[in-house]
Amino acid sequence: MKKVLIITYYWPPAGGPGVQRWLKFVKYLRDFQIEPVVYIPSNPDYPIKDDSLENEVPNGIEILKQRIFEPYFLAKIFSKKQTSAISSGIIKDDNKQGFLQKLLLYIRGNFFIPDARKFWIKPSVKYLSEYIKQHKTDTIITTGPPHSVHLIGLSLKEKLQVKWIADFRDPWTGIGYHKKLKLSETSEAKHIQLEAEVLQKASHIITTSFTTKAEFELITRVPITVITNGFDIDRPTSQVLDKTFTISHIGSLLSGRNPQNLWNVLHELVEENPDFANDLRLKLVGAVSEEVLDSIKNSGLEKNLDQIGYVAHREALMLQNRAQVLLLIEIDSVETRGIIPGKLFEYLASKRPILALGPEKWDVERILYETGSGNFFNYSAKDELKYRIMAYYKLYKQDLLSSESKNIEKYSRRSLTGKLADLLKH
Repeated sequence: MKKVLIITYYWPPAGGPGVQRWLKFVKYLRDFQIEPVVYIPSNPDYPIKDDSLENEVPNGIEILKQRIFEPYFLAKIFSKKQTSAISSGIIKDDNKQGFLQKLLLYIRGNFFIPDARKFWIKPSVKYLSEYIKQHKTDTIITTGPPHSVHLIGLSLKEKLQVKWIADFRDPWTGIGYHKKLKLSETSEAKHIQLEAEVLQKASHIITTSFTTKAEFELITRVPITVITNGFDIDRPTSQVLDKTFTISHIGSLLSGRNPQNLWNVLHELVEENPDFANDLRLKLVGAVSEEVLDSIKNSGLEKNLDQIGYVAHREALMLQNRAQVLLLIEIDSVETRGIIPGKLFEYLASKRPILALGPEKWDVERILYETGSGNFFNYSAKDELKYRIMAYYKLYKQDLLSSESKNIEKYSRRSLTGKLADLLKH
């Protein structure tokens, strides 16, 4: 059986989408005659924890651990709330940032390149070099963010000539919050140089979106494969739908994910239709920024709002299955066209209609179209958005609201792991 070493920062009990991608790959790799070995920090600082995910780690998997020095604990002396927000990617717009957040962002962007986990690179290279030699491991995988993990792979490739696959769950310099790090020209140039070095020296690159692949192909000739996130077949099922007309969003809603046009449309429908006002529940499951909550409340929707907060992954899946409509929102910018949220694929498996709002030419629109699972709108849409929500509502009132969700089998975690296994074997 072929052995592969997976280097990742996020692993149970970490919560959120970052951990689930490789947890699920590890779950199924043995089905394809590949034995995974996982390397993680022994003392990580996870902004979100979900202890239930530990139950999904397969028995007998070898897990290697080494300590990491993380400067976030120093920043928490000044503000635990601000530090946790930055670590989670919840960054306010420039005009709404206080002095402390601006200072922390400047330090994060210019003193910790590529990120605050950079101090794990050297000890990891030293430890893993010995492990790879002793256990005759010829293939390694790094997954980022944090993109400092890719620098571990870069060093091991140069030192030991192993096959190195770099998996980008998100872009590097092209990700939306990169511009908010208050980078100096020197720091920006360093990020670009490190990104190019990783892209040009990896043996193979994996991206989770088609747009990110196209953007990387402008930088490197290294082969690139798109392996999206997916859904697990072993998931809770529920045929019992919410009695109310729930429009549910599962996952974090950052400051930039704030479609004012949607809140305005819902407000108009509430004002125009008493039945709609009584039936509508806007259900937000996960961390929500103050800006988004303020926008919703200022739009007169406070009485229709259910703010649930973070829940365990399995409970989140149950809430998805019960929703009348599932809401998917991305930041409205060119940089986010290649972001395909992991929740999209779990939404597909729930077979509930998906209402998606995001940037023009968003990769998500392509998947919604091919699966017939929902509708996409940009941030300027109004009349057509209002029409679609009312169409959903009328079907809900007749107990006929459903979703086709066809051709989704290729997005199952097991099918995607098969695609990964083909890369590892060649």
